[in-house]
Amino acid sequence: MALPKKLWSLGKTLVWIGALGATFLLFAFVGMRISLKSLEVVVPDLMGKPIDEGKTATEDLGLRIRIDTNRRLHPTIPAGAIMLQDPKGGVATRRQRTIRVWVSAGASPSQLPRLIGETEVTAQLRLREDKVELLRIARMRSDRYPDGAVVAQDPPPAATSSAVSVLINQGERTSTYVMSDLIGAEVDAATAALRSQGFRVTVASDHLYPNIPPGIVLRQYPQAGFQISPGEPISLEVSR
Repeated sequence: MALPKKLWSLGKTLVWIGALGATFLLFAFVGMRISLKSLEVVVPDLMGKPIDEGKTATEDLGLRIRIDTNRRLHPTIPAGAIMLQDPKGGVATRRQRTIRVWVSAGASPSQLPRLIGETEVTAQLRLREDKVELLRIARMRSDRYPDGAVVAQDPPPAATSSAVSVLINQGERTSTYVMSDLIGAEVDAATAALRSQGFRVTVASDHLYPNIPPGIVLRQYPQAGFQISPGEPISLEVSR
């Protein structure tokens, strides 16, 4: 009778071990599923959103975005907005996945207005009215054109396009000077010479130094050798 009791005890032990093992495996499986779920995010719906807004929405969720360079016509989504995405919004996916998007070129290409000679603000208003995207603004300095005026556009006026880039004049190129070494100079003479050239000079502070007479330049900003233009501020520290 002792042997059956031992077998019965051994059987109970094996059952308990099996139950504990199954429980451990179940918890491990559930924990792994929870861990994997925590790495998942729901892809945001980017349809109709501007590119910058789409980038922010994806990056905030730990996703990446890749923009297809070929724009396509779309009857309702305006130019510059996202018209298609892969994967679609609402799909669960892992973090760091790349979301590919395509950008709308608008309903149909527009005949570009003549922007040359217009101010930057007027040009932007005209493009907005015509639903043409302003791709890029480049700037230059010249005395041949009015300050703030559009001097070139690409594509040119009357071309058929849904987007355009412009070149804007920022005014006459100013003269530049090399900053002189003013250390040790008398402050009144230095400031008078600089102000006569159109510079704004301020004495930032004064310090008491032994064996140095009052009114002598001790420090300067910008330092000697830097290029500066009329109208830029110059700061001096002098002795007292």
